[in-house]
Amino acid sequence: MKQVPILVLDFGSQYTQLIARKLRESGVYCEVVPYREDIANIKARKPQGIILSGGPASVYAEDAYHPSEEIWDLGLPILGICYGMQLITQHFGGSVVAADHHEYGKAKLNITQNNSHIFDDMTNDEIVWMSHGDRVEALPEGFEVIGTSENSPYAAISHDEKKIYAFQFHPEVHHTVEGTKLLKNFAKHVCGCSSTWNMGSFAKEKINAIKEQVGEKKVLCGVSGGVDSSVVAAMLNEALPKEQLICVFVDQGLLRKDEASQVQVMFKMLDIPLITIDAKAEFMEALAGVTDPEIKRKAIGEKFIEVFDKEAKKHTDVAFLAQGTLYTDVIESVSVKGPSKTIKSHHNVGGLPDWMSFELVEPLREIFKDEVRKLGLELGLPKDMIGRHPFPGPGLAIRTMGAVTEDGLHLIRESDAIMQEELKATGYYDKVWQAFTVLLNVQSVGVMGDNRTYDNTVCIRMVESVDGMTATFAHVPHDVLEGMSRRIINEIDGINRVVYDISSKPPATIEWE
Repeated sequence: MKQVPILVLDFGSQYTQLIARKLRESGVYCEVVPYREDIANIKARKPQGIILSGGPASVYAEDAYHPSEEIWDLGLPILGICYGMQLITQHFGGSVVAADHHEYGKAKLNITQNNSHIFDDMTNDEIVWMSHGDRVEALPEGFEVIGTSENSPYAAISHDEKKIYAFQFHPEVHHTVEGTKLLKNFAKHVCGCSSTWNMGSFAKEKINAIKEQVGEKKVLCGVSGGVDSSVVAAMLNEALPKEQLICVFVDQGLLRKDEASQVQVMFKMLDIPLITIDAKAEFMEALAGVTDPEIKRKAIGEKFIEVFDKEAKKHTDVAFLAQGTLYTDVIESVSVKGPSKTIKSHHNVGGLPDWMSFELVEPLREIFKDEVRKLGLELGLPKDMIGRHPFPGPGLAIRTMGAVTEDGLHLIRESDAIMQEELKATGYYDKVWQAFTVLLNVQSVGVMGDNRTYDNTVCIRMVESVDGMTATFAHVPHDVLEGMSRRIINEIDGINRVVYDISSKPPATIEWE
């Protein structure tokens, strides 16, 4: 087991992985493990410091999450965030109580002292983000206040001798303006970590890991033409001889307009052999009459596995299936690190069925979309490919509300193509993180050419984000939206109304299903 400079214990916060991401941006490698991680596994990683994440529980609840008691005896620097702060306070004999009211949102941090260097290069009144119910009422012996806010007299505390620190706020979220600096100060100034990790080193590490995992066997790589699967294919192409890599593109009939041909051209340009399978009929049969989004996702996932298994049987020595799974897929689908809540199932998360003998290769499983793009550039992929907007594995099936039909898919494809054309023509394609249209399968009355119509409504969804964990709707000028709406209604028979989604994530998700 390799050394991990900073180990993050996950107590269930949806933002735990952002702690690791911010530290990686600072050049410090770290890993996230469950709060219940065995102490032997923690010691084996030889960390220089430990971070206790936030979480949804109360430290005094019957089912409260507690780490191994032995972590307190390791003599390592520890940083507790929110729930982690309350754990520290409780363990060392302080008092934690339920607050009169929950505190969410921005606060100004007043730094009262900084003997520990954790606040180096920071000024008073920095904006931090609070999100908590319980609060510290009395400090343990030996601890002192190092930061306050208007509503939190114990916004930051420390025990300098033990090198234990805790924040009531969340330094990992975007709204804490100098959050990256705080985490960097802990890792570098308190724990003594060096900046040795970057996308170049990550690429080399993962390519070597692929070689070690795969050996002389063959890998079946499922590609969609999107950023994630293309980066995985490029990594496999770097790691393995061509005869060991079998890239398979399944045209499941749920792609955007002209996407199948674009994928084939792209892989030819990359000099990566590609097998294309036309499985439109099989997928449409599996989705016939299905309206529940979870059932759609699972049906598509199962059909993908069947198609790949059928293809694998045509080749000898295929032992692995490679996928472009990202951390955002994982955290929304299954609680792999800690007790976080399942948001929705992703077709490529959760392992393979028992009847399949493949072992998964998922080199992107611990990183975010923006990091994947950096990795793609590191591997030499073209910028226009890397800059493509994210596209979900289940494709247009989850952009159709209700049953999936050929007529409905036609309306989404054509409306999405027009919207993308307008985005690029107006210079907004690279200004938004993701943009697409959704078929609501809702009809409404309209007037076209003095005649009454009763046709479909299409929704345009555009968001701004960094990693997909949170997102805000894009503030695109009205004249750009108007141009999209006018063209969609005028050029596509069957659509007489276009609406714009102004929901953010949370509370909504980016995709509708």
